[in-house]
Amino acid sequence: MKAVSGEDLIYGYVHGVFPMAEKDGTLYWYSPDPRAIIPIETYREGRSLRPVLRKRTFEVGIDHNFERVMRYCAAPRENEPETWISEGLIAGYTELHKMGHAHSVECYLDGELVGGLYGVAIGAAFFGESMFHLVSNASKVAFHYLIQILRGGGYTLLDTQFINPNVARYGAIEIPREEYLAKLRRAITEPAKFTNVMVDLG
Repeated sequence: MKAVSGEDLIYGYVHGVFPMAEKDGTLYWYSPDPRAIIPIETYREGRSLRPVLRKRTFEVGIDHNFERVMRYCAAPRENEPETWISEGLIAGYTELHKMGHAHSVECYLDGELVGGLYGVAIGAAFFGESMFHLVSNASKVAFHYLIQILRGGGYTLLDTQFINPNVARYGAIEIPREEYLAKLRRAITEPAKFTNVMVDLG
């Protein structure tokens, strides 16, 4: 399987699974145990980020360049020469974006896109997928903005799939899969809204 539709993605997420692509584009679905989440209510910005937020170094927007954010996230990185984001996934998530269930948070500097992230929103659950930065701190600011959106919009679950040093610095924890699935079942039935909010930038 190398292509995926928006409906396929929704079905997967509400059942606790998500796709990743191999080098040849073949897609596999995963449901890790334990599962990593970031508690929305306990996130606090790092001390080093506060001056960047106060200076308002970046202009932040949502959903202006969803596909570009995905493509930047899919680009090879210095310590990650291969990507799990295939053309089939870009097409599927772009369709999901048009359906109103996939969103991007973007950071701009002098009008240029220099960082951001994307993920999937269903009910009061947000499934973080990937982030990138071309300028230091851009992805951190995008994540800070995402948390404000989730808090303001009534979200109760922020899924980050696997634990790694990048998500751990944002407060990610691991919970058993069954506990995650219980949280997921509740969250997808609750109302929430992904929209611009007044953001505390420090």
